[in-house]
Amino acid sequence: MVVPYKDKDTSKKEQVAEMFDNISPKYDFLNHFLSVGIDIYWRKRAIQWLKAEHPKTILDVATGTCDFALEAMVLKPEKIVGVDISEGMLAYGQKKIDKRKLGHIISLEVGDSENLNFADNSFDAVIVSFGVRNFENLAKGLENIYRVLAPNGTLIVLEFSQPTASPFKQFYNAYSNYILPQIGKFFSKDTSAYSYLPESVQAFPSGADFLQILQQIGFQNTLCEPLTWGISSIYKAKKI
Repeated sequence: MVVPYKDKDTSKKEQVAEMFDNISPKYDFLNHFLSVGIDIYWRKRAIQWLKAEHPKTILDVATGTCDFALEAMVLKPEKIVGVDISEGMLAYGQKKIDKRKLGHIISLEVGDSENLNFADNSFDAVIVSFGVRNFENLAKGLENIYRVLAPNGTLIVLEFSQPTASPFKQFYNAYSNYILPQIGKFFSKDTSAYSYLPESVQAFPSGADFLQILQQIGFQNTLCEPLTWGISSIYKAKKI
């Protein structure tokens, strides 16, 4: 199992929470800087996959600083709930919500995918951006998401994947394995967080492998769209 801090014997869940608490002050800046701002387009594109669904209630798992939840406001939902294991990330997300005066629609709480504190069939849609690869138990997290999703509800996952076409594949691997960790270390002062990123991406079962896992959980009508030469991918799945 890939974890941020290899010298510690705490669980992956605890280490991921600690890592995001550590990097939360610089998280948004580094996200946009390291992706040259293309992560903003990725989120917009992913949310567009829900446009025809008109979800009224949305759960944003691993909401972080709430960029995905805020993007989902274009869908005009009645309620969005964001959950994350990092209180540090949620604190920055809450500032964004307060600044936009959206507290009557978006609420935040500490929680994780494996222990969602919601009744069965609670949400019309569940969204996750750059979070599923951090689940300690991927299958259990997805099973719990399936549980709280209403019948005919939709899951949208935006996650990093691995480019397969040369020469971009080689360029991206060099960037993510050598350049990105050094930049992240300089700005965030966390020596492990941005080394964990490429390691967790490489370990994640992306593309057809992730679709197969979703199908095993019970999701149907699964789809995948690679973005930007396969750096990230959007996944869509239905609970029928």
